[in-house]
Amino acid sequence: MPSPREKNMPKGECFATSVRKASRRLTQLYDDALAPSELRSTQFSILAELAMRSELPTLTELAEAMVSDRSSLGHALRPLVRDGYVALRQGEADRRTQRIALTDRGQDKFREALAHWRTAQETFVSLYGSEWSQTLRAAVLTIAHDDRLSTVAGHPA
Repeated sequence: MPSPREKNMPKGECFATSVRKASRRLTQLYDDALAPSELRSTQFSILAELAMRSELPTLTELAEAMVSDRSSLGHALRPLVRDGYVALRQGEADRRTQRIALTDRGQDKFREALAHWRTAQETFVSLYGSEWSQTLRAAVLTIAHDDRLSTVAGHPA
């Protein structure tokens, strides 16, 4: 049974819950827009991150860039590898290290999906305005890359 303090918690006070709700809504917007490309927004974001890099990242480097853990990223990579959009390559300096490469097919898929992604971007900006959209993106990225939040109470996130 909830305590009186728990009953009095203002609705919407939890930052994590609020951000998760917004994330689910945005993910749906982008997934719907990307549907013709047969990519989900999570897959598109991996292809986009790889397309922007000049060097092949390791799984750890890509996970850090995506603010993810290696296990979740590995799970998300499987269908991209299966479909030939991404390849795992043995590291040159350390053969135990795998580097993640965007294949030619992956580059083509990324370009195809980019037009659909732009549709989602434009929809969001048309609903909320350019200034507010940029402010929101800046705030969310500040939180995403704030290492102080990854070790709250001495526990790694």
